[in-house]
Amino acid sequence: MKSAEIRTAFLDYFAQHGHTIVPTSSLVPGNDPTLLFTNAGMVPFKDVFLGRDPRPYVRATSAQRCVRAGGKHNDLDNVGYTARHHTFFEMLGNFSFGDYFKRDAIRFAWSFLTETLGLPKDKLWVTVHISDDEAEKIWKDEIGVDPERFSKLDEDNFWQMGDTGPCGPSSEIFFDHGPEVWGGPPGSPEEDGDRYIEIWNLVFMQFDRDAEGTLNPLPKPSIDTGLGLERVAAVMQGVHSNYEIDLFQNLLQAAAQATGHSDTNTPSLRVIADHIRSCAFLIADGVLPSNEGRGYVLRRIIRRAIRHGHKLGASEPFFHTLVSALDAEMGEAYPELREARDQIARVLLKEEEQFARTLDHGMGLLSAALDELEGKVLPGETVFKLYDTFGFPYDLTADVCRERDVTLDEEGFQRELEAQRERARAASQFGADYSVKIELDGETQFTGYDSLEDEAKVTAIVDSEGNELAALEAGQKGIVVLDRTPFYGESGGQVGDTGYLHWDDGARFQVTDTQKQSGHHLHQGVMVEGALNVGGRVRPQVDATLRGATVRNHSATHLLHKALRMVLGDHVQQKGSLVTAERLRFDFSHFEPMTPEQLEEVERLVNEQILANAPTKTEQMTLDEAKDKGAAALFEAKYADSVRVLTIGADDFSIELCGGTHVARSGDIGCCHIVSEVGIASGVRRIEAITGENALAYFREQEARVQRIAERVKAKPEQVEYRVESLVERNRSLEKELEQVKAKLASAAGSDMLSQAQEVGGVKLLATQLEGVSGKEMRGVLDQLKNKMGSGVIVLGVADKEAGKVSLIAGVTQDLIGRVKAGELVNHVASQVGGKGGGRADMAQAGGSQPEALPSALDSVPAWLEQALN
Repeated sequence: MKSAEIRTAFLDYFAQHGHTIVPTSSLVPGNDPTLLFTNAGMVPFKDVFLGRDPRPYVRATSAQRCVRAGGKHNDLDNVGYTARHHTFFEMLGNFSFGDYFKRDAIRFAWSFLTETLGLPKDKLWVTVHISDDEAEKIWKDEIGVDPERFSKLDEDNFWQMGDTGPCGPSSEIFFDHGPEVWGGPPGSPEEDGDRYIEIWNLVFMQFDRDAEGTLNPLPKPSIDTGLGLERVAAVMQGVHSNYEIDLFQNLLQAAAQATGHSDTNTPSLRVIADHIRSCAFLIADGVLPSNEGRGYVLRRIIRRAIRHGHKLGASEPFFHTLVSALDAEMGEAYPELREARDQIARVLLKEEEQFARTLDHGMGLLSAALDELEGKVLPGETVFKLYDTFGFPYDLTADVCRERDVTLDEEGFQRELEAQRERARAASQFGADYSVKIELDGETQFTGYDSLEDEAKVTAIVDSEGNELAALEAGQKGIVVLDRTPFYGESGGQVGDTGYLHWDDGARFQVTDTQKQSGHHLHQGVMVEGALNVGGRVRPQVDATLRGATVRNHSATHLLHKALRMVLGDHVQQKGSLVTAERLRFDFSHFEPMTPEQLEEVERLVNEQILANAPTKTEQMTLDEAKDKGAAALFEAKYADSVRVLTIGADDFSIELCGGTHVARSGDIGCCHIVSEVGIASGVRRIEAITGENALAYFREQEARVQRIAERVKAKPEQVEYRVESLVERNRSLEKELEQVKAKLASAAGSDMLSQAQEVGGVKLLATQLEGVSGKEMRGVLDQLKNKMGSGVIVLGVADKEAGKVSLIAGVTQDLIGRVKAGELVNHVASQVGGKGGGRADMAQAGGSQPEALPSALDSVPAWLEQALN
């Protein structure tokens, strides 16, 4: 039975038993800031289990794409070397949200495995939590599981996603691969063997663990299950390793062809075949390689695959060529992969090319570090800097060092690595507490599309910890919830409104921010005058000036998005936005900096639509109707069945799904000016722009700046460009003249210094202190002296008493390097001035911290050279 057939059979089985088939969610969790990636089938339903996200169904089933390659659930280092570890896998699941519980969950699982798939019952082993007598009774008395193939375990059978959140006891089903495979049943001393493999986990979701570790009963006990597609496919296809199933065989063949390595059982090919799946689907879901967060994990996976390809002999970019093979294998089941195939290949190729440059750069840095090395141990700090700052892999550093008979300070490297991890953990944003929440009945009606003022009733007052209050007194901070409000709550990149809540006795509550949570608008702020009670009537009044500036910027982002796609291509997708009263920020996918001509064209198109002054249209329709209309959807949004479609510009220029507030006509934006365009990650660019009054203020400031520059260069404003170009050209000419003068002085000084050379053991020696020469210029002076000397040894020193440092350089001509080493010589001098150094046999540099000791250190060179020659 092929993997695709198992996937279909699973979904069909549960659909026939009243479950709604829910499409796979993004690998980037949209509802859980505690997770880097979607790493289990239940992640998209976490808010449903907590009662915060009501759905039109109480039973669901899905085939969820998952990644485990970062954070708590990280299998990366095991991938390729074990039979069942993957960075990417598919989790088949069935879910009950307060509908059925243990009995039906167990019956469904047993029926699907033994009847639909036809697995022999005597090959299945079952476990439950040690406290779960109810599940034990169902398994033994109702299902008829053999007690000899049943275990009660402790920690292994209590499931939770993180330190906080939904959790509960679980029941696991294992498949017995037979006595020819070593290993014992779950709970036995040999359980780590490969004979008994877990294929399905049934979680009886009963609790919500808070930050203190307390298990709070969920509103409705629920079911969360996970059946590993790759694992059950291995069982159905009669193989032991997941890499032997149909999903992997074609990928392994493609990887073998791309790398020129024919043995598909080698761990490196397995790494590549696994990694192309996680990388491709992460990119399809909007993750791009970068140096932080999810992008950093993706980059690490890509580079791990590339390293294994190079290990197999691949000398050219190869990883991106595997996207077509993956599409052939999984594109039909996951159309989003097929749609993004070309984009994925471009991202991977760019990353491969960039990593090739990283390898070249890293090799140069490593060679320099080894040339200057004293002893035979490369410090851990150096290894870590190559790894962390320049992206040079640790294992390649180890390989190069072995060739040079140098060992690595692994302990020092691990110490630096752990320190970096601690810094990353401290700075991480992935640690939100699910238990801090405001739970209120009903919802707030938003009336701010049509008016900035309203009449409303106070339905709740809470403090910053979520505790409900009866009233607020003057000077107190709090959160006010109303039954209706014109205040826009922050979402979709648009910041929340500010303003005031007034009421009849002159009291005022200043709203400093508005947020959304569970259908309510939370007005955050402080009591300015009077008091406010729950149940009181207020007049909400939005700050019209700030709202007006904000909507101008928000509407401009829609025009900007469309213009970018017209100028750069359809690959442009929104990757984030921030809309405030001051400016707009728009992140989008693109693989190179925009040219000035492209930026000018985008700005022209946007302002052309502003001048058209077309009315803005909003419509409410189904998601399918919106797609048929051609509406663009924001990459991170989660949409309801009914969506708001916004059309801005003449001839339906921009059509997008958006719940934000906007201008009535495009001309209300006034004008739009792009202030900057920069790269923020590999393949992601950021534009910042301004509109309306802020744009006019910017133009006035630029005009004033040009006027000030004109006054400084004594020219009219229209002549400034020519005048500045003349000054720059004059500066270049003067710099060249200065360099020529310095070269002549150095040459003359060199000739004078050679007269100071002495002879030691038949070898010319010049050991002298320089004046008026910087440390950076010493190498040029040394080269000139060596050329003029022809044969000999030179040591030069510069003392900077104010800075408290010494710069040293030593040179030995080629005919003498078999007898005298520049590195040993410079270290002899450096040791006397409080420093050390190193380098090649013909040239070496060093530094020190005792300028006053330099003369005596140079005086000791003749004696050192005489001893070295003997």
